[in-house]
Amino acid sequence: MPTARLSPQIPAPILELGRGFEAAGFELALVGGPVRDELLGRESGDWDLTTNALPDQTLALLNQWADITWDVGIRFGTVGGQRHGLKVEVTTYRTEQYDDGSRKPEVRFGSSLEDDLYRRDFTVNAMAVRLPSGELVDPFHGVADLQAGVLRTPGTAEMSFSDDPLRMMRAARFASQLGFRVSADVVIAMTEMAERLDIVSPERIQAEFSKLLLGAHPREGLTLLVETGLAERFIPELPKLQLEIDEHHRHKDVYEHSLTVLEQAIMLERAHDPVCEPDLVLRLAALLHDAGKPRTRRFEAGGAVSFHHHDVVGAKLVRKRLSALRYSNEIIDDVSKLVELHLRFHGYGSGEWTDSAVRRYVRDAGDQLVRLHKLTRADCTTRNRRKALILQSTYDELERHIHALAEQEQLDAIRPDLNGEDIMRVLGVGPGPLVGRAYKFLLELRMEQGPMDPESAEAALTSWWQSQT
Repeated sequence: MPTARLSPQIPAPILELGRGFEAAGFELALVGGPVRDELLGRESGDWDLTTNALPDQTLALLNQWADITWDVGIRFGTVGGQRHGLKVEVTTYRTEQYDDGSRKPEVRFGSSLEDDLYRRDFTVNAMAVRLPSGELVDPFHGVADLQAGVLRTPGTAEMSFSDDPLRMMRAARFASQLGFRVSADVVIAMTEMAERLDIVSPERIQAEFSKLLLGAHPREGLTLLVETGLAERFIPELPKLQLEIDEHHRHKDVYEHSLTVLEQAIMLERAHDPVCEPDLVLRLAALLHDAGKPRTRRFEAGGAVSFHHHDVVGAKLVRKRLSALRYSNEIIDDVSKLVELHLRFHGYGSGEWTDSAVRRYVRDAGDQLVRLHKLTRADCTTRNRRKALILQSTYDELERHIHALAEQEQLDAIRPDLNGEDIMRVLGVGPGPLVGRAYKFLLELRMEQGPMDPESAEAALTSWWQSQT
């Protein structure tokens, strides 16, 4: 078994914890992601440890070391602790396996570090550093695979994915996060065992999918999901974008276009905020903005292809799919709004935008306006340089118009110039549907003409009311 010494920047309190386990006659090792990230020169905020101590014994030792401990995962062998703000999770050596129809793994505790590493997902995660000695344990040549940039499983891929089908999703996630190539045997197993993903809970799938999208190379991970058939099991809208290209090539490859839009959206993430973190909402919207195209595709006379109302249809499909994947209501609302609005800019053509059109654009986008700017710009994938420059210039002008109008008006809070109480006072009516109709009239008037003084607004409301009676 290959061993070496590794000198990662392990905090002194964790080395002290290692000495405490050693003094009590137990093993303790830093394991998995933290070791991998240290060898890659990446920062890792995780301190995952493993031990041959049973959970109750681990808890007793952590109580001597930590300021606070928690045992919510103790039935699965995991106990957590925190000391001076430093959090650790310690898990007893274990193996786990899914039954054919179960969504919950059966956990069995193991007795050796090597056996624990053998049950891990990939060789690059099947390394450990013994504490406090600093000895690197690498029985499955994870260091070599890190250097080669390849994902392999410690045992056979079929056995690994049978034990935990979610590992197939992790393969795609690590391809995205690390830019690694997935070995051929792993790809074959993912393809042949894709339906095993059906037993995994939507919440766990969603978590892996989100991490994949937030990675540095999401195209690699998404391509793997589609080519192996995994995407079909939980987000079929993505592979359905692979529309057959009509013989006259009158429309783009929607699938490739969507991946390109995603990549361009990522490039624009920091356009309005230099320290912006990877934006899950923007990335989901970019990937799925054309989800409605397969359902709305029509072949017109003369060989043309149309996708009328694919924005509205796509928003509904996206809402349904993200709900099934248990995304939060906030994410679902934001992504579906962006999908529904992604064509709005093009609907105004290349002419000069009126103040009224700008107000409606800002009102409908609401708090998603900045993301809509990025999505709309990313959606331009034409190779026609002249056309691309025209679109860019037109959108530049729109943003300038929005900024100029925002300095004059409160565009982010457009409301009628009279509120409900004002409406009832002017019309001499009580609460009811009429007030709602009057409010809608005044809102439309506000959109068309901009802010009005109270006297002018009351006069307009009175004139409208007289025309209704």
